[in-house]
Amino acid sequence: MRIIRDDLNGPEIAVLLEAHLKGMEPHSPPESRHALDLENLRQSEVQFYSAWEGEELLGCGAFKRLDADHAEIKSMRTDAAHLRKGVAGAILAHLIEAARASGIRRLSLETGSMEVFAPARRLYEAFGFEYCTPFGDYVEDPYSVFMTRTV
Repeated sequence: MRIIRDDLNGPEIAVLLEAHLKGMEPHSPPESRHALDLENLRQSEVQFYSAWEGEELLGCGAFKRLDADHAEIKSMRTDAAHLRKGVAGAILAHLIEAARASGIRRLSLETGSMEVFAPARRLYEAFGFEYCTPFGDYVEDPYSVFMTRTV
């Protein structure tokens, strides 16, 4: 598996991110969906990474700098054909190291509270993320849980 800093110009990324956004629709009302679209992922404060095996896209993830020391994990997604192969864990480990190298001292995230998001919450817990109160511009929401860790 090769993880690269991605410029978000490839068609494979666009398809995976569209699936990411569509995948939330059945589980969260629009006001409780906090994923960034392709254009918002191109902001200068976002570092976006993709995982590949040869020419096949396996998954992606990003972090968005909130301030000098704090960033938020965004757009964690594994392609459906590659679930349960360690892709998300490899991407998350890479994001943590890239954040540390960028001077980030705290990583936080928002994910869904419903059962469909339980595997994601278990992954974050396994990487040392702990539940916390809303951060940044987030507010309490029954569809969201918030997690954080130092890097």
